[in-house]
Amino acid sequence: MSLLAFLGRHGPKALFVGVFLGIALPDLATLARPLVGPSVTLLLLLALLRVEWQAMGAVVRRPLLCGGLIAWMLLASPLLMSAVLALLAEVGLTVPQPLTIGLVLMSAAPPIVGGAAVAMLIGLEGPLAIVIALVSTLISPLTIPPLALLLLGLELDIGLLELMARLSLVVVPAFLGAWLLRRLLGLERLRGLASQIDGLVVVFMLVFAVAIMDGVTATIFARPDVVALWLFAAFLANPGLQLVTALLFRRLGLRRALTAGLLAGNCNMGMMLAALPEGSDYDILLYFALAQLPMFMLPALVLPLYRRLLAGRDGAAEGGGSGS
Repeated sequence: MSLLAFLGRHGPKALFVGVFLGIALPDLATLARPLVGPSVTLLLLLALLRVEWQAMGAVVRRPLLCGGLIAWMLLASPLLMSAVLALLAEVGLTVPQPLTIGLVLMSAAPPIVGGAAVAMLIGLEGPLAIVIALVSTLISPLTIPPLALLLLGLELDIGLLELMARLSLVVVPAFLGAWLLRRLLGLERLRGLASQIDGLVVVFMLVFAVAIMDGVTATIFARPDVVALWLFAAFLANPGLQLVTALLFRRLGLRRALTAGLLAGNCNMGMMLAALPEGSDYDILLYFALAQLPMFMLPALVLPLYRRLLAGRDGAAEGGGSGS
């Protein structure tokens, strides 16, 4: 319990270091690969233990807020990314096609469901993150295929019923498990275990981070120039989307704007992996794997900035706290 509490207090730093485990220990990454799905379910369960469910209901009852954020992330973001890449080409900075496809598909993907857990680790709004991530994921099969065809000429097959079935395997056990634990332990006890729950969040995020790096190590040694360019792009795209989104939605209040930014930059590329047609260029898949690095490293890098920005602000006054 003490170790979990320590991890919870130093979560972003632990994620920063831990994400390299999958690269340094490729056999461990291969071994952990089957744990990607279960780790996502457990992350959502832990996030649901840490938020006030009434606060999630309050978010759902604001359709303009939800609709605006979802429309930006699923529709406007990929259009913006495509426009930026076209502008770079106009000035002679042509981006390789696999990287172009990876960047546009990333920006078209919904936020990762585990983003709520990250949001709470760095003091942002968990209820908003959970609602937006889940609703965006449900809607995305209706938006991603036409955008991929329009912007990239790429035909994707994302079946709505199949996705909903897969998502239900993640969401339903998480909600049932969280509801049961809240009844058994009580809200007061859960509040007292906040640091330990955050520590478990870090553990399962590390499991996910290690598993997603399966196969990446060999590519780093075989093609370091490609890996370097892909990483450069990932470390521009992720914080770039976060910054633009936070500025666009700054009228929602600082905490909500930063939460929206975090969601916009941390996208569910696992869904894109499943949707790509057979025989797709490996370099597209490589980008999706390498783009996990900023997702796990940036929270530690920007945490001091978040704390400085949020210092002295009342999170509840900006639309409800992030914790429970």
